[in-house]
Amino acid sequence: MKILGLSAYYHDSAAALVDDGRIVAAAQEERFTRKKHDPRFPREAVRYCLEEGGVGLEDVDHVVFYDKPFLKFERLLETYLAFAPHGFTSFRMALPVWLREKLFQKDLLRRELGMFASGYPVDRILFAEHHLSHAASAFFPSPFEEAVVLTMDGVGEWTTTSVAIGRGHDLKVVKEVHFPHSLGLLYSAFTYYTGFRVNSGEYKVMGLAPYGEPKYAKLILERLMDLKDDGSFRLDQSYFDYCTGLTMTNGRFAELFGGPARKPDEPLTQKHMDLAASIQAVTEEAVLRMTRALARETGLPNLCLAGGVALNCVANGKVLRDGAFRNIWIQPAAGDAGGAVGAALAAHHLMLGKPRAVNGGDAMQGAYLGPQFTQADVEKRLAAAGARFTVMDESAIIETAAQALAEGKAVGWHQGRMEFGPRALGGRSIVGDARSPTMQKILNLKVKYRESFRPFAPSVLREDVADWFEMDCDSPYMLLVADVVKSRRRDMTAEEKALFGIDKLNTVRSEIPAVTHVDYSARVQTVHKETNPRYHALISRFKEKTGCAVIVNTSFNVRGEPIVCTPEDAFHCFMGTEIELLAVGNCCLRKEEQDPTLKKNYKDAFELD
Repeated sequence: MKILGLSAYYHDSAAALVDDGRIVAAAQEERFTRKKHDPRFPREAVRYCLEEGGVGLEDVDHVVFYDKPFLKFERLLETYLAFAPHGFTSFRMALPVWLREKLFQKDLLRRELGMFASGYPVDRILFAEHHLSHAASAFFPSPFEEAVVLTMDGVGEWTTTSVAIGRGHDLKVVKEVHFPHSLGLLYSAFTYYTGFRVNSGEYKVMGLAPYGEPKYAKLILERLMDLKDDGSFRLDQSYFDYCTGLTMTNGRFAELFGGPARKPDEPLTQKHMDLAASIQAVTEEAVLRMTRALARETGLPNLCLAGGVALNCVANGKVLRDGAFRNIWIQPAAGDAGGAVGAALAAHHLMLGKPRAVNGGDAMQGAYLGPQFTQADVEKRLAAAGARFTVMDESAIIETAAQALAEGKAVGWHQGRMEFGPRALGGRSIVGDARSPTMQKILNLKVKYRESFRPFAPSVLREDVADWFEMDCDSPYMLLVADVVKSRRRDMTAEEKALFGIDKLNTVRSEIPAVTHVDYSARVQTVHKETNPRYHALISRFKEKTGCAVIVNTSFNVRGEPIVCTPEDAFHCFMGTEIELLAVGNCCLRKEEQDPTLKKNYKDAFELD
């Protein structure tokens, strides 16, 4: 039974192919089109999934879309009617798109699928509810026979937060919070107010939070949010504009917090850092109240998380340490892209009633579900791009890259299958020496071309994680935050402790300063030999040279660019940044050996995120 899952038409379009319950391939459209968060029908992602599965569309038993457009349109109409006459401008803009396309999405999908096979039967196109797709993406690939499944995002059709119980191949939603009351939209409102882009800048707010103090948390809970002991909540809509307007917040919100929203080109102040700290603290409190209550109510030891809020790895880390649930598993593509996987799995297990096998580990295969390239193809593509490279065997490429890391160089690492989801996990990564006190600044300003406050994540050998971080569990998807162990920290002077805001940035806090955030935390990726043997070998060789089992890992792209997909993408990014060494398969490229006429002005090549 072959099922193609699709998510599209909002942001982060993606496709996934499931064959008899096994995830064969999954990828976001942005990686192929090079348009960040591309919302269009995922043509190239579909093409890749079919090729990876060795099938044509005519061989696919069902195509499943990740939400139900009619329910979403119902919410649109009811919301505008509830707030009328306010919001007419927004309504007038939205209605033509719905009448032209979205209301007739089955026909639209059939037309798009026509480029792969003419006349794909309409009755084989199915639709899953948005939050059920998220929940399925979290439970069915998890290593658990039974679990509580908590989904939190902006909004699906009506639902913004849902609780489901998964057992075997069954999954039932038992609780919901409905629009306009949304933890995801509350966080996005502060993302907008602090000057970042909604649906892409939320992780910047999370990264900015440790520079501030949660001075406004009490005000948020008193004026904006009625948060109950069990984590259920309601938002006072008089402060927001997202129901019917064109912005997230309104004048009353601005008055409450003492001024208008920050413009993207305006400097960040201590106030913005305090706002970030405050909404992060409120989000953590809400999530903790939910998970504690669910653990008490169900008595189940396992928790699965999905939805955009589940990408808040700081909150995830606090849930783990809180201990209400013994085990936690988070879908690596927790946002809308992961809905493609969830829709396919929901169809397989729930609509078609197929059994599910749990084999100890999770079914996401380390999230390495995207394209890979043979050595011959890599050499052909790089040569066509004008690259100059040396072909090495595996041990030599690992030795060369590890030595470059030990010398403090930034290394591009393009190996194996591309990751599915927003994180680079050692397939399409830029890596560096975590011991370097300057690496964080160098990577932000000279390689990524992004804000200097942004933290970097560590990749650490799974067997060594407890030696470096206050955790001893799997975190393969970079979705849990833990503190650096106290024995690896550096005592700070009184002057350093007195620093505020962005002045904290350049203070060395530990033996691995490049991945130690200003609050001693780190977004940890544990590297496993079973899922990524070459990346594991690289870090192991670096450890042999330096005694350190931790390296910096950031996504292989610049600010505003999707993560690289092909060898050519990697070469172009290499030539447009100050990355010094590039390893693509068994090809080694050194910057000083390249044709200088191929250098690119990458800093302004992509729209800022």
